Amino acid sequence: MRALLLVLVVSALATGCGGGNGADTTTSAAGGCESVDAPAAREPGSRKAPTQPLDAGKTYSLAVDTNCGSFTMELDPAVAPRTAASLVALANDGYFDDTIFHRVVPGFVIQGGDPSQSGAGGPGYTTVDVPPADAKYTRGVVAMAKGGTEAPGTSGSQFFVVTADDAGLPPDYAIVGKVTEGMDAVDRIDALGVGDGPPSQPVVVTSVTVDES
Repeated sequence: MRALLLVLVVSALATGCGGGNGADTTTSAAGGCESVDAPAAREPGSRKAPTQPLDAGKTYSLAVDTNCGSFTMELDPAVAPRTAASLVALANDGYFDDTIFHRVVPGFVIQGGDPSQSGAGGPGYTTVDVPPADAKYTRGVVAMAKGGTEAPGTSGSQFFVVTADDAGLPPDYAIVGKVTEGMDAVDRIDALGVGDGPPSQPVVVTSVTVDES
């Protein structure tokens, strides 16, 4: 069933977090995450997929700042060139800023990247990077969620970080990279999971910034 849950994001997340634009600066007792209000949901808009690949001579990472701490995702353009270029373009455009992790399944995955907070939002386009047949979704792997009728490797903007030692997923989800720093922050988010849906308190992504080296 867990392999299907990543596909059925709409039904699983119909009761996603609501709006609110204030912030409480107190600290939650749940894992040391700062208590904040969820940002207001917004329309994801419609963008065009980038047409230029990333520079093959550079390394690209995304620094994700949240109220549970920060973590870094190093992208792998060799495995998912279109998806990696898309995430860099979206991050540079501020697409992920003031969004939430709308789905946290403890010991499985944390999932975000949807400004609408519904689990159904995306950037208005998709990319396709079919993962290798022997793809493994192990702890720290960053991959992309997709709809059940979409082809393997299809991606919009919603990404997930695997928190299981091995999520046991089939090779259907584009693998775009891995967490190289801040897995403790990912674990704090994971600890807020209460089932298959929103966490017990809002987990807000304040910014996602691109680092090129």
